[in-house]
Amino acid sequence: MSRAVKEWIGKTDDTRPPPRVQLRILERHEFRCYLTGVEIRDGDRPHIEFDHVVALVNGGENRETNLAPAFRKAHREKTKRDVAEKSKVRKKQAKAFVKERPKHRWPKRAFPKRANPWA
Repeated sequence: MSRAVKEWIGKTDDTRPPPRVQLRILERHEFRCYLTGVEIRDGDRPHIEFDHVVALVNGGENRETNLAPAFRKAHREKTKRDVAEKSKVRKKQAKAFVKERPKHRWPKRAFPKRANPWA
């Protein structure tokens, strides 16, 4: 089965979907915030954002099928969790593949003592 309308894909990670695509996303989610399940009404428009279901930092893409409507507050909380998850994964990867740094970056050298010219 093929789509009647070609799927929108953002040219960059920052590209916002145009209004026609935003409407399709809202219809697909039955005008509900996908994080809270609360119905989105006409007056809520300024408080709605389109969230990447699989976050960009975790390998998601900026495309129509990866976007979902969310209230701003719930979206920010999810973003914090996504960033924390990515940070945790990075730390584990770094620990597994990177040797620990030496305690002293440069080895200490003893300089030869110089005779006091004033004595």
